[in-house]
Amino acid sequence: MSTAPSAEGRVVVVTGGTRGIGLGLAGELLERGCRVVVCGRSAGSVEAAVERLAARAPGGADSVLGHVADVTDRPSLAALRDAAVARFGRVDVWINNAGLSAPRRPLPEVPADVAEAVVRTNVLGVVHGSAVALETMGGQPEGGWIWNMEGFGSGGQMQPGMTTYGATKRGVSYLTASLVKETKGSPVKVGFLSPGIVATDLLVDDYDGQPEAFERARKIFNILGDRVETVTPWLAEQVLGARKHGAKVAWLTRPKAMGRFLTAGFRSRDIFAPTTAVPERDEAVA
Repeated sequence: MSTAPSAEGRVVVVTGGTRGIGLGLAGELLERGCRVVVCGRSAGSVEAAVERLAARAPGGADSVLGHVADVTDRPSLAALRDAAVARFGRVDVWINNAGLSAPRRPLPEVPADVAEAVVRTNVLGVVHGSAVALETMGGQPEGGWIWNMEGFGSGGQMQPGMTTYGATKRGVSYLTASLVKETKGSPVKVGFLSPGIVATDLLVDDYDGQPEAFERARKIFNILGDRVETVTPWLAEQVLGARKHGAKVAWLTRPKAMGRFLTAGFRSRDIFAPTTAVPERDEAVA
């Protein structure tokens, strides 16, 4: 039986790690002693992310690698993998985090190029990332972990205006469950990563040009949602502490959501407001 490396020094690839949840998760992993590789679609975004992450890393810039990559292109992700191995010698954890959202509108109103970009990024990006990671980790004596990021629709949720995005995340859940079966008995473990509702630019951009709709949704987001800095420390701990193949790491569980609604009248929250305060620490339910 293979022995997984300790969190200290573990090499983690985070696709889409230049902003939002990916950037926050990369920072938390660095603070826990990992060496982290992030990718983005432009050199400028990658350079900015590496600068921010190096400031959080105990080992400074030596612990961080940035690489420009297109997750919809498998050779591009293979090059990302090669860069990680060349720098750090292996890949222990691969997090398929990169994703796009579509505007919350009826399907005919979603431009074809936008729909295609969302499907390619959210589905093909996970397919290609998983394939590259499996190829790499399958040849490592210690194997590794692949984590695929779920989202609205993964659990079968449906809502008007969410058809494109929800369908892709439903596909990611099927893909991940299938990979769990496909890798059974191998040195590679696969898991589901579900951050819940997080205040990122992707969430806000869903309502671009629809300020009234956003204000209505904001009330629910402030009950069920959280900030990046609240969610990502817990996600990082769960990713590094996971042992069971097929593990599901979910921040916003049904009991937690029910509790949030029951106590909403006693709590005042605005997850979109700028803050420099100590991040809120909510209860963590796996």
